[in-house]
Amino acid sequence: MFQVRIHGRGGQGVVSAAEMLSIAAFQENRHSQAVPSFGSERMGAPVVAYVRIDDKEIELREPVLDPNLLIIQDPTLFHAIDVFGGLRQDGYLLVNSSKSIAELGIQDAVKNLPHGHVTTVAATELAMKHLKRPTPNTVLLGAFTAISNEIQIDSVCEAIMTKFPGRVGEMNVAAARAARQAALDSQE
Repeated sequence: MFQVRIHGRGGQGVVSAAEMLSIAAFQENRHSQAVPSFGSERMGAPVVAYVRIDDKEIELREPVLDPNLLIIQDPTLFHAIDVFGGLRQDGYLLVNSSKSIAELGIQDAVKNLPHGHVTTVAATELAMKHLKRPTPNTVLLGAFTAISNEIQIDSVCEAIMTKFPGRVGEMNVAAARAARQAALDSQE
């Protein structure tokens, strides 16, 4: 089973990202589950959502405590909560930032992860360019497909179009594809 934990703040589309990732997995004939978790339900409050993907039925219903992949939509959370808790030693980290790991001050938290398992993508900037609003959720889903072989970009794009039909979906798809390319470029 591949488990993802998404951290962000209210209004950044954390729950929608989990739903779309789950839909993308389902479109690839896989079993999937998206579980939101809320503290206080207000803009800017920390929000976390969980996604599980497997080839067989998923019976777990509890929060993801040992993720294979962490998606951090808001790097200010590094100093607010323990976002790294439970991340597997062979896990992946995807951070919404144009800064380096050293500039983010998280080098100690990621020092034991394998080479190539930590990726930063300027998702908010890509969202502003393509969507004209600072919502990094669909953008980071595109980057997810570059660092993980779990889901293909075309499935993510289909899930985005299901959630946001029409022009809004097309803009989100363009942002997701741009983020995928940015993540691939950063791995070279």
